Amino acid sequence: MQDTRELIEKIAELKKKRNAVILAHNYVRGEVLDIADFLGDSLELSQKAVQLDADVILFCGVHFMAESAAVLSPNKTVLLPEIDARCPMADMVRVDGLRDLKQQHPDAAVVCYVNTTAEIKAECDICCTSANAIEVVKSLKEKKVIFAPDKNLADYVARNTDKQIIPWIGYCPTHNQILPIDIQKAKSMHPMAEILAHPECRREVLEMADKIFSTTGMVNYVRNSDSTEFIIATEGGLLHRLKKENPSKDFYLVSPYTICPDMKMIDLKAVADSLEQMKYVITVPEDIRVRAKQSLDRMLEIKRKR
Repeated sequence: MQDTRELIEKIAELKKKRNAVILAHNYVRGEVLDIADFLGDSLELSQKAVQLDADVILFCGVHFMAESAAVLSPNKTVLLPEIDARCPMADMVRVDGLRDLKQQHPDAAVVCYVNTTAEIKAECDICCTSANAIEVVKSLKEKKVIFAPDKNLADYVARNTDKQIIPWIGYCPTHNQILPIDIQKAKSMHPMAEILAHPECRREVLEMADKIFSTTGMVNYVRNSDSTEFIIATEGGLLHRLKKENPSKDFYLVSPYTICPDMKMIDLKAVADSLEQMKYVITVPEDIRVRAKQSLDRMLEIKRKR
C-alpha cells in the first residue's frame, strides 16, 4: 500500500495533469482536508467551482454536493471519488412524495435544503442553506411553506419566522442522535466552554446551545471569538479544521458518536484513484439541471440583494 507521502505527491502530479482542483467539505477526513485546495460547506464549495479556472472539479464530500457542483458548472467535469458516499437525509425525500405534498398544499411555497438531490431541487421554488434558511423563508410572499427534507431545520425556521411550516419528516442521523444528555455531559467536563450547535440538531439541543451556526458560521465565529474553549455539536470532522486554524483554542466534540460514515469514505487513495481513472463522473440530466439551478439561483439572488 502506498504511503501518505507517495499519495500526496501522486495527487499533486495528477492535479496538474488534469488541470483539477480539489474541494473538500468540512466533515471529510483530516488527511483529505489537508490536501484540498478549498474547504467549506457544500454550497460554498459549489459556488467556488464556478469561479475556478479548472477543467476538473474533484469534490470530496457526498453525492448531492457533487451534483450541486455539476448543476452550477455544467461545462466542467465533476468527480466524486467514492460513488457510494451519499447523504442519508437527502435520500429520505423522493420526488413522488414531494409532489403529493405539493398537491395537498397548492398554496404553499416549496423550500428545499441544499442537502437534497438535484431531482428534488428541481421540484422546489427555492433552495436554502442552514445559514440562510430563516432569511429565505422570510423572503417568501406565501404564508405557508413546505420545507424539505430536515424536520429539525424546519422546526428551527418555524420558531424564527411567522410562516406556517409543513415539514418533510427527514433528518440527519448524525445530528439527530445528539441528545441533551450529551450536552450536559460535555458541559460538566468543560464548564467554561461555549456550546456551538448546528441547526440540524433537535430543538432541545439547540435550546441548550450558546450559539447556533452552520459549519462555516462556526469556523468564522471561532476565529473572531475571545473565547478559548468550545463544545462542538455537529459532525466530528469539523474539529480538524477548527484545531488547525485555531491552535491556541480548545475544542471538544459533544459526543464521540457524531461521525458520519459516508463523509469518511473518501481517503487519499480514493482521491488519487479518482484523478488517475477519472472516476466517478457526476452528471445531471439537462432538464433537471436547469430547474435545479433556478432554485439555487433564486436563493443566491436574495444574497445579492442584501
